[in-house]
Amino acid sequence: MVGAGGLGYHHVRILRDMQGPSFAGFYDARADRAEQVSRELGVTAHASLDALLDVVDAVTIVVPTPAHLAVAREVLGRGIHALIEKPIATTLDEADEMLSLARANGALVQTGHVERFNRAIRAALPYVDAPRFIESDRLALFNPRGSDVAVVLDLMIHDIDLVHTLVGGHPATVSAVGVPVLTPFVDIANARLTFDTGAVANITASRVSRERMRKLRIFQQSGYLSLDLGSGEGEFFRLRGDVDVAALASAPLALEQFVERIPLRAEEGEPLRLEFESFLAAVRGEAPVPVTGEAGREALAVALQIVADIERTLPALSGRVPAGARA
Repeated sequence: MVGAGGLGYHHVRILRDMQGPSFAGFYDARADRAEQVSRELGVTAHASLDALLDVVDAVTIVVPTPAHLAVAREVLGRGIHALIEKPIATTLDEADEMLSLARANGALVQTGHVERFNRAIRAALPYVDAPRFIESDRLALFNPRGSDVAVVLDLMIHDIDLVHTLVGGHPATVSAVGVPVLTPFVDIANARLTFDTGAVANITASRVSRERMRKLRIFQQSGYLSLDLGSGEGEFFRLRGDVDVAALASAPLALEQFVERIPLRAEEGEPLRLEFESFLAAVRGEAPVPVTGEAGREALAVALQIVADIERTLPALSGRVPAGARA
């Protein structure tokens, strides 16, 4: 494990306790932080990145995004498999260099889009069938961590990846607007993505909300899915099979008389732990990589398009919205 900051701490905690793999320890460039995490979690803190890489087959990279490439060069250059936190890089050129290094040295790359492992998403996938419209809202309280970049790269990128996963295809057009509120960067953003399949997604992200919200609504011909990513719960509404459609026009009916409500349930599981288990399965050759480096690059490409469109409509932000985010 490389990087033991706020999120990295949880990487260390979970990897330490996982059954099966031997956890070799972690490296953090800040000696005081390394000593603290080592003491609190009872794990080995290596004195250098090289010392860690000498004894591992795979790593998770949880350093700030601008440092992803430098660490990935060392890791992938040795043919060591890597799970790289989102966003995979700060620029597409950096992402391409990482993926090229991985291919050249036979290393697997997984991107840390952990919302793929959210219980609500896992429960909904069997019912998702060619969505035509997706509405996504991700609202968060202000947190100084990550506030040195646009909210698009800090929070919205989660939903960019989810929408792409659910819809398939590629965004043909991107239209976005955003405003800074508490920081010099975009704190609230909305993006409308039109896919080459004809599907449309409307994504909103804010880090200056008074309350937290992570909700996803999916509209498709077979019905409507409402997902609460915060609670991990969801519902699927569809027309009852025994309904006389012609009768619906004859008189008002209560919703439950013609609509079937299906609670969406999946097994409990900490998303980060499930993400690690999927990575280990891929490293062992037991399953394909669930969130490839290419998928991470795709999410980054769309996020950067959104940032560029916001800059276009709000010229005062030009040059102040860095193409990166904290892991």
